[in-house]
Amino acid sequence: MISDLGDSMTDDTRPVHPAWLRATHWLNALAVVILAMSGWRIYNAAPFFDFTIPGAITLGGWLGGAIQWHFAAMWLLAANGLAYLLCNAGTGRLFSQFFPLSPRAIVADLLAALRGRLSHADLRRYNAVQRAAYLFVMLDAVLLVLSGLVLWKSVQFPLLRELLGGYETARRVHFFAMAALVAFVMVHLAMVALVPRTLLAMIRGR
Repeated sequence: MISDLGDSMTDDTRPVHPAWLRATHWLNALAVVILAMSGWRIYNAAPFFDFTIPGAITLGGWLGGAIQWHFAAMWLLAANGLAYLLCNAGTGRLFSQFFPLSPRAIVADLLAALRGRLSHADLRRYNAVQRAAYLFVMLDAVLLVLSGLVLWKSVQFPLLRELLGGYETARRVHFFAMAALVAFVMVHLAMVALVPRTLLAMIRGR
C-alpha cells in the first residue's frame, strides 16, 4: 500500500517530458520550418513539376540566400536530431515509449481516434498511432539527410547517389520526404488544437 502510494506520488511529480526532450523538440521544429521554407525557394529556382510554391511562404529572397538558410538549418537538424536519438536511446526512452508496436494496435487506436474515444489521460504514454507517427518522422528525417547529402555533395557520395536512383531521383525523394514531414507537422498541429494541454506539457514539462 505504501509502495503504491509512493509510486503514485512519483508519477504525479515527475515531468511529462524531460527538459532535453522539450529542448530538442523545439529546435527540431525551428529547423524544419526553415528547411521547408528555404527548400521551397530552392525548388522554385528549378521546378520539376508544373507548379511553383507561392513566394510569400518561401525563405531566402533569392536562390543564394535560400541555400544559405537551408544549409544552416540542415546542420541544426542533423546535430539536434542526433542528440535527440542518442538521448532517447541512452535513457531507454526509445524502446519504452515507441515499442511494442503492431499493425493491429495502430488500427485499433486509429479507429478509436476517429470515433473520438481515444484517451489522452496520461500524456506520458504514447498511443500506437503516435508511436507509428513519431517513428515514421525519425526515418523520414534520416531519408531527408541522406538525400540532402546527394544534392549537396553528389560527387563525394557516388554510392549513396546510385542507391537513391541518381541525382534527379534524389531531388524528388528529398522533395517528397519534406512534403511528408510538412504533412506530419500539419496533422500534429491539428491534434494539439484538439488537446491543448499537450502544448503546455511540451513548453513547461507538466
